[in-house]
Amino acid sequence: MSKRNVTVRMKADYEYEAVNPQGNVVQIDMYDAPEKRAQSPMDLILSALGGCASVDAVLMMKKKRKTIESFTVDVEGLRNDGIPAYYTDIHLSFTLVSPDANETEFGKVVALSVDKYCSVASSLNPKITYSYIVKRPS
Repeated sequence: MSKRNVTVRMKADYEYEAVNPQGNVVQIDMYDAPEKRAQSPMDLILSALGGCASVDAVLMMKKKRKTIESFTVDVEGLRNDGIPAYYTDIHLSFTLVSPDANETEFGKVVALSVDKYCSVASSLNPKITYSYIVKRPS
């Protein structure tokens, strides 16, 4: 087992920062637009999931010696109307721009990334779905 930790410090009523032992800082705020300057804790869950799944997917495609011109994942969460407003469903939409990859192999990589290797996905309870496309460079 490995242990991780962060320290969250209040800066103001709706502003916080999280720091890991290496000194990496993440700003957090609970403001509404236009005052919003950082992600909320619920935004950070989506960001963590997208980041975790992206790293695995990109590394697996590179291991297959595929060219990656561009890679994005859009993460959308559906929240419960009550309190707490937790995520009930999360969907990740992966887009790969590559001249030599195909949908079948990318789909397998995405499935492995989300369903098997992503620690963040394994830590969440909502129904997590995903879709993917490979585009040819223009």
